[in-house]
Amino acid sequence: MNNKATLNINNKVHDLDLITGSENEVALDISKLRLDANLITIDAGFKNTGSCQSAITFLDGEKGILRYRGYSIEELANKADFLEVAYLLIFGELPTKQQLEKLSDDIKERSIIDEDLRIILNSYPKSAHPMGILSSLTSGLVAFDPSAVDIDDDEDMYDAILNLLAKIPVLVAWVYRRRKGLPLEYGDTSLGYVENIAKMMFQRPNKEYIQNQTVVSALNKLLILHADHEQNCSTSTVRIVGSSYAGLFASVSAGISALWGRLHGGANQAVIEMLEAINEDGGDTKKYMSKAKDKSDPFRLMGFGHRVYKNFDPRAKIIKVAADEVLKNLGIDDPILDIAKGLEKEALEDQYFVDRKLYPNVDFYSGIIYKALDIPAEMFTVMFALGRLPGWVAHWREMRLRKEPIGRPRQVYIGENLRSFSDINSR
Repeated sequence: MNNKATLNINNKVHDLDLITGSENEVALDISKLRLDANLITIDAGFKNTGSCQSAITFLDGEKGILRYRGYSIEELANKADFLEVAYLLIFGELPTKQQLEKLSDDIKERSIIDEDLRIILNSYPKSAHPMGILSSLTSGLVAFDPSAVDIDDDEDMYDAILNLLAKIPVLVAWVYRRRKGLPLEYGDTSLGYVENIAKMMFQRPNKEYIQNQTVVSALNKLLILHADHEQNCSTSTVRIVGSSYAGLFASVSAGISALWGRLHGGANQAVIEMLEAINEDGGDTKKYMSKAKDKSDPFRLMGFGHRVYKNFDPRAKIIKVAADEVLKNLGIDDPILDIAKGLEKEALEDQYFVDRKLYPNVDFYSGIIYKALDIPAEMFTVMFALGRLPGWVAHWREMRLRKEPIGRPRQVYIGENLRSFSDINSR
């Protein structure tokens, strides 16, 4: 394949390099276009712009493929532990037994949080959104570990990464428990990473905690499925903030804020809010499926189809099984979840949705699971952030090790031309 492309502008030819990825994706390198031709490109939302070269995640939306470091999401979700996947994403390979044990032990050693941060948490009103609190507390970690990370020092990098992997689950559990009016917990160092997350969140002060393996398995899958998703809004935010040499905590805090948006991490919350609205209107799923097909109706069916996947969301197939297992295990009797199952059944059988490949996505099923676990809708995106943490860390580390330049997009100016200033009395 020719590794050059030519661009003819006003009878002047410009040679542009073609970059081919390991999965045969081809990109046009326009980094020197402004210097050579005094031109920039415009691509609103960067939908067709590659901001970097990355070895972390491969995604093919047309074929419904998602792989972390070459491993299929199906294999990882069904065979791996979340901490194994975190190690894979960040350090490039699946850990050996010894490496995984060391990682687990090192995380446990770093899982204590300065009591002053608990005071900061308690200063927020209970009405504050959990994502805002999590972003603030993550940024606040900098105050208790202010030293800059030396990217050329493996031990320094490892320590910063492990601090985040250790402390964010505690903060997530604290935000949840404060929202529910429960005493704050540190969990149990004898438990695995995901098992400890479950205990920190769901333990009640007046009875013995019994681990539910079905719930732990579902949480493990959810965290793995959300661990990375290529150059999405929050990951791109982490990379661009980190490109200014902002620290890891500050960069991840920015990623949490980006994830907060309804069009990104807030989608699973939007699913439950939609289901509640349908329930309040009588629960007629056929009525709302008809509304979804009516282009003149403002109603939007949340949790179906995907911005990237044009066929099916490979994560949805995996988490649908886990959702069914959780509902069966917990014996949930909730009209909201009945409506969800009704919408799912009709969409999979309705030719309108089948032809347009509008299948339930991962947000649809994750919202159902979190609802079944009695996690408030406002906490859904916090759980998403917990899963996405290894991906953010991996991208921050990759960007810094590659010494990528500071992110600085261009623009096409469409404002006024040069004007003269007029005195305020004559305006």
